[in-house]
Amino acid sequence: MPELGFVLVCLGALVLLISALGLFRLNDALTRQHAATKSATFGQGLLLVGVAIAEGDLAWWWRVGLILTVLVITLPVAAQMLARAALASTPPSKHPARIAEPEDR
Repeated sequence: MPELGFVLVCLGALVLLISALGLFRLNDALTRQHAATKSATFGQGLLLVGVAIAEGDLAWWWRVGLILTVLVITLPVAAQMLARAALASTPPSKHPARIAEPEDR
């Protein structure tokens, strides 16, 4: 069973590395934000589950479950806030699909 944990940890580290490379390779803030949140959550999940499998103790599974719950709850909110900030700071000429906000906000 520790071999499976090692494989999952290595796979999670690889996904996180690819996610980090996406931050440098992608050209605008919204696609960078997508690379940072979606794949990083998946990579962290693989890494944490791999550690829990490798350790094999029930206490590790509780910790991993708690950490993954916090990540799944908070990362979509952070991604939404980053996307709104990027959209608000982008000039209309650079982003023609921008949605107009009501003026009374």
